[in-house]
Amino acid sequence: MDAIRERKQALREEARGRLRALTESQRTECSGSARKLLERHCIWTAAKKILFYAPLDGEVDVWPLLADAIRQGKEAYLPRFVGAGEPARTPDHANPGQFPGTYVICRITDPESEVRTGKYGIREPAESCFQGQLNWLDLTLVPGVAFDLNGCRLGRGKGYYDRLLADVSGTTCGVAFDEQIVESLPTEPHDVRLNCILTPTRWIELQAARGS
Repeated sequence: MDAIRERKQALREEARGRLRALTESQRTECSGSARKLLERHCIWTAAKKILFYAPLDGEVDVWPLLADAIRQGKEAYLPRFVGAGEPARTPDHANPGQFPGTYVICRITDPESEVRTGKYGIREPAESCFQGQLNWLDLTLVPGVAFDLNGCRLGRGKGYYDRLLADVSGTTCGVAFDEQIVESLPTEPHDVRLNCILTPTRWIELQAARGS
């Protein structure tokens, strides 16, 4: 297991190196291409409840889609970090007491007033936002450091998203720059495979991967 984790860390550094080679204008242009590709896809059109993420440096910027979804009458959700001592109100996710913390999902109706800076400097819903359930979701947009063509995802190493994804319903879609796609990733038992991957240039279907 230590060898797998060492390999994962090496792959994280390799992927981050490729991302650093992209200029800011390239990232902006590629993020725009990815958003347009997603909004043209039938999965986006059909989805009524969508879980977004607040992009960090090196991640595809899906943030403008949050407001687009709300304007289109969809329900938009964001993860919110719940510390180990904070009570959770929904029954369908890991007990925060088992970990240093976990993520729940909360609905956003007004990004301007309902989003704040939370754990790890990530934008997230205010505590007053309505807390939803993971099994409500039609589409979950998933960030990561790297993805492979088997639907495997390499995260930042804390495992929070894997615990969240274990209880998600609907389509799970990894979102990445093309530079983040690799041939194969090492996996551990807790790793969750995705249904599809979106990049600025393609939509990769991996329906058979989930649950395998």
